[in-house]
Order: sequence, then structure tokens, then C-alpha cells
Amino acid sequence: MTEITVAALQLAFTSDIDRNIANVSRLVREAASRCAQVILPPELFEGEYFCRVEDEALFANARPVGEHPAVLAMQALAAELRVTIPTSFFEADGPHHYNSLAMIDPDGRVQGVYRKSHIPDGPGYEEKFYFRPGNTGFRIWSAANTIVGVGVCWDQWYPETARAMMLMGAEVLFYPTAIGSEPHDTSLDTARLWRRAMVGHAVSNVVPIVAANRVGTEHGQTFYGTSFICDERGDVLAELGREEEGVITARLDLARVKRHRAAFGFFRDRRPELYGRLVEDV
Repeated sequence: MTEITVAALQLAFTSDIDRNIANVSRLVREAASRCAQVILPPELFEGEYFCRVEDEALFANARPVGEHPAVLAMQALAAELRVTIPTSFFEADGPHHYNSLAMIDPDGRVQGVYRKSHIPDGPGYEEKFYFRPGNTGFRIWSAANTIVGVGVCWDQWYPETARAMMLMGAEVLFYPTAIGSEPHDTSLDTARLWRRAMVGHAVSNVVPIVAANRVGTEHGQTFYGTSFICDERGDVLAELGREEEGVITARLDLARVKRHRAAFGFFRDRRPELYGRLVEDV
């Protein structure tokens, strides 16, 4: 099989984890009814985006991968619907905490966990208070007879993330995110930049991109949605608006993508011997 149907979910969240999981589950079911094989919810859909403030009480919400209610719910749903669900969650591992993603396969098994590599720290996005930098390295996964790579939110701004996953063999890249207004500068709207960065990864790696964001206003912080799926040339195949909740899907022809990637020659013409500066400290 050279084709795959992918989906992204976009919705608002509250502090009620059961309600959030139910709403995500409803959209997962809708995506599966539209033949989606890999279905991407937004980042940390278990609740409101809690990293807008530093509050030590919130560490109590973290759970190990085998005990987290969002992961357990998506495992049951993936097995029932026979789909793959990359599931973002707040992970506790002994005394450590991570912004993590469990790759759940159509048997409901966790294939493994990716821990977010790049951790932001700024007004409204104070993740370094909660999360250690990921120690898994970038990861790829078998899904729907292809190989997918997943970066989490802030990872998507780094071209190294996308290129590393491509060199590992990824054929489609997925980015669950939680991004919106900037509390320190109400005139700054990064929605266009957010999309352009990922479309740039699509073009420079000749790879389809699936991005899922949240919407709604949480304690004065407004998330701008604009989830999208683009093809290997950066052309948008499906998208949602700034306030919409819903599901987008797209059918990707991976054989065509592979031909285009070879024809562009980006990987043929790489010069790794010249790139040493990229791995040196600034």
C-alpha cells in the first residue's frame, strides 16, 4: 500500500480531564469514520495548558505512561477502531517529569515514548518549570505500513528535528502543539510564522506534515488553532480556522512523495562534512 489517510484534531479544553478525553474520543471516532489511519490530537489534551504559570501543585497531575488516563483511553480507542494515535501527555518517571508522547498502535499497544526535546521558557509558556529536556532522542515509528516521525510543539520550530527524523527514515511528520497568544506582547501573532516554519520543513525535506493545535481562551490566553495538513510541496490539503473545532483528513500518496523526494536531490546533495558547526555550542 502506498497511500495513507491522516487526520488532525482541533478543539478547546477545560480543566475536566474526563470531558477532554471524551471530546477527543468523539473526534477520533469521526476521523476513523473518514478512514483515517493515523489520528493526531493536540499537545497535552488532558487539560488546560497549565504551563502559562508556575504552580508546584500541578506536578500532581503527571502520571507514568502505563497509568495516565489519556494514554489508557487512547489505547482502548485505538484497539477498538484499529487506528494509530500519537498521544501527548504529562509524564512522571520517578522524580522526573516530561512533556511526552506515547505512540499507540492499532492493537492498543504503546510502541514507545518520545519525550519532547526542546523545552520553551517564556511568558505564558513556562515549560522549563515542569519538564526536563527529553532523553529519548528523536524517534520514528511504524504506522499504517509507513514510517512516521513526531515532534512536539516547540520541536517544530527547529529544522534539525525534521531533518533528523527524515534521515532516520520518516515518510510523514506529525506535530501536536499548544500555541497561541503571547501574554507579554498582545500585538505579536505567531500563527503565520508557526505554519510557515512547518511548511518550510515540508518543502526542504519533501515530506507531508500534519499539525494539530488547540483553540479557545484559557485564563486570558487564546489558542489560535489553524491546524493543517500539507503535502510534500507545502501545499495545504486541509485546514481549520482560528476558532473551529473539528477534524481534518487528507489522503497521501507516499509513492509519489518518494519520487518527488528523490527528484529534488536534497538528500543526494547533502554535505555532512560541512555541517560540523551545527553541533557545536554557540
